[in-house]
Amino acid sequence: MSYTDTTGAAVVVAEGSAANGSVSYIDWPAIFAGVVLASAISLILLTFGSAIGLSMTSAREGQSASMFWIAIVGGLWILWVQLMASLAGGYLTGRMRRRTGTATESESDIRDGSNGLVMWGLSSLVAAFIAFSGVTGAANVAGNVAGGVAQAAAEVVDPNALLVDRALRGGSEVTDADRGELGRFLAGVVADGEVNADDRAYFVSTIASRTGVSPEEAQQRLDQLVASAQQMEAEAREAAERARKASIIAAFLTAAALAVGAAAAYYAATIGGNHRDDETVFEGWYRPW
Repeated sequence: MSYTDTTGAAVVVAEGSAANGSVSYIDWPAIFAGVVLASAISLILLTFGSAIGLSMTSAREGQSASMFWIAIVGGLWILWVQLMASLAGGYLTGRMRRRTGTATESESDIRDGSNGLVMWGLSSLVAAFIAFSGVTGAANVAGNVAGGVAQAAAEVVDPNALLVDRALRGGSEVTDADRGELGRFLAGVVADGEVNADDRAYFVSTIASRTGVSPEEAQQRLDQLVASAQQMEAEAREAAERARKASIIAAFLTAAALAVGAAAAYYAATIGGNHRDDETVFEGWYRPW
C-alpha cells in the first residue's frame, strides 16, 4: 500500500483490492462499531429521558403536564438522542473505515458518508427492534396488571352505577333489575344522543315509585342523570381527541428526528474520514491515562 498525491489530495492506493472490484467500499466492521456506540448512547439518553417524562406526570389529578406538552418534550428529546447518537456513531464509522481503492477526496467523503448512512440505518433498525420488544413485553405485563386493577376498580367505582344510584337514592324498593334497566337506558342515551319521550315518561314514573319522590323531582333526577352521562361522554371524547393530536405531533417529531439523524450520521462520517486521512489527534483523548 502506498500514498500518492493527485490534485493536491492524499489518495490511498490498495493494490489489487477495490481497483479490480474484489473489495467492497462498505466497511462492515467500522459500521458495526458505530452501531454499538450509537446504540449505547441512545440507551443512556433514552433512560435519562424516561426519568424526565415520569417527572412530568402525576397520579394526582391536575398535577400532570398536558398530553400536548408531553408529546412536544418527548419529540424534542428523541431529536436530541438521534442527533447525539448519530454524530458519535457516524464519526466512529468514518474514522475507522479503511480507505480502499483510488479515489479523490470528494469521492472518499461520499464513501465515508455512505458508510455513516448504513450505520444510521442499521442502528435505527436495532433501536426499533429493542423498543418494540420492550414495549411488547411491558404491554403484556402492564396489560395483565392493569386489566385486573381496572376490573377491581370498575367493581368498586363504576361511573354509570354511581349516576344510577344517585337517581334512585332514598328508595327502599329499588332492585338490581331496576338499576340494570336504568343503566341500559343511560347507555342508550349516550350512544344515541337523545331521550325517547316514552322512555322518559317510563323512567320518571319508575324513579318516583321506587324512591317515593314527586314526579317533578323524579323528572329533575332523570334530567340530571342524562346530563351527567352526556358530560362524561363528551369529556371522554375530548380526552381521546387530545391524545390523537398529541400522537400526531409525536409521530411528526419522531420522523423529523430520524431524518436529522441520517443527515448527522452522514456529516459526522465525512468528518471522521477527513480526520482519519489527516491523522488528526485530539489532545488528552488518545490516552486512557
